[in-house]
Amino acid sequence: MEKKIKTAYVCTQCGAIYPRWQGQCNQCGEWNSLVEERIISGRRRSTKTAAEKPGTLAQIGQEQTCGIESGLKEFDRVLGGGLLRASTVLLAGEPGIGKSTLILQAADAYTRRGLNVLYVTGEESLTQLKKRADRLSIGSDDIAVINLANLEEIVAVIENSQYQVVIIDSIQTVSSGLFQSPSGTVGQVRESAARLIEIARRNEFALFLIGHVTKEGMVAGPKILEHMVDVVLSFEGDSQYLYRLLRPVKNRYGSTFELGVFEMSPTGLAQVENPSMLFLSGIDHGNRSGAVVAASCEGSRPILVEIQALVSPASYGMPQRVAGGLDNKRLALLLAILEKRMGIPMGGNDVFVSIAGGLRLGEPAIDLAVLAAIVSSLRDIPVSSKTVLAGEVGLSGEVRAIGMPERRVAEATKLGFERIVLPEQIVRGIDTNKIELVGVASLEKTLELLF
Repeated sequence: MEKKIKTAYVCTQCGAIYPRWQGQCNQCGEWNSLVEERIISGRRRSTKTAAEKPGTLAQIGQEQTCGIESGLKEFDRVLGGGLLRASTVLLAGEPGIGKSTLILQAADAYTRRGLNVLYVTGEESLTQLKKRADRLSIGSDDIAVINLANLEEIVAVIENSQYQVVIIDSIQTVSSGLFQSPSGTVGQVRESAARLIEIARRNEFALFLIGHVTKEGMVAGPKILEHMVDVVLSFEGDSQYLYRLLRPVKNRYGSTFELGVFEMSPTGLAQVENPSMLFLSGIDHGNRSGAVVAASCEGSRPILVEIQALVSPASYGMPQRVAGGLDNKRLALLLAILEKRMGIPMGGNDVFVSIAGGLRLGEPAIDLAVLAAIVSSLRDIPVSSKTVLAGEVGLSGEVRAIGMPERRVAEATKLGFERIVLPEQIVRGIDTNKIELVGVASLEKTLELLF
């Protein structure tokens, strides 16, 4: 049947298709986001297929629900404990952050578990891949590598062999012959991902797709790509620091609040099993104003970090509010609580708050430490470096309960802290004599205790 080629305009943000160009996408509201693509269409014949008989959940074998562990604990943690067969994982991150290094180390770890791995690279030559493998001391004979960017050729390689794990680096470089548009466009990414995901589910192998991100930090390509895959991992970090963070943005098989911490070294990415030691490594254990240790939790793991604040008289008419590692709006909210409930005027001061080490946290349990650091800097009164704070502050100034207090207390005890300040309602349920537990019910009581 002769196929007809026609032109359509596809939104690069949401993937909506329009017959003609228009300035704004009606679906997502973005301006100038439509790009022209040549798509192939043809008449489809209705075919009769044998209907599969539905089964019950009890008939699903336990081996089908058991994840495959790589042995990299930080990597397995964010995947929900292991990699499931027939699942698709999208790993996204900024250029040069270490995505290819991480996935190559993961491929080596899976081969050590007896799995056959196929690594398809479309961005670099096999010589470049070999040099990276030598630097990482990876020489596994079970990692099959090939340099391909054509979707049909990749599919043929996958269909002709039996692989348990397939890695595509990256999905933006794969292009199909059905489209005349270049690789990386909305149509190419959508078609390539859909074909590969279909084959992965049919042949029951795990699929890793490496993805680029835009300057806004979003995964490049259509938004529907994130809906098609089972897991979306964000690999992030600051170029000024050696550590890298692996966060699950979406996970159909586990929690999205986990966190994997890696440290970049000349021989690759090293796992950081105790991130609290990493982020508290710069503390000199001397009493300094504006520095408070907070007990946070990312997923199931506790992390102790140092909150630093600097409050100074505003030099200009409009006071500055600068937050590093936490949301600016959250900082503005906490300052409003401090001014309204405690009567501490902040309108004439510049406020700078940062999480030492460059870590970014969104947990409200650091509220108490942030406010304590701000008051400490404002009054120039230090908080004891042997004290840890954890608690969410409500709009009326009350200190609200937080989750997993036992793990926070255990982490503070392990690192040698002498006192931890927690919400009053959860202190009663913690049994320990290795660290002093102090319960507070309000922000006012906390400040009276510390200052």
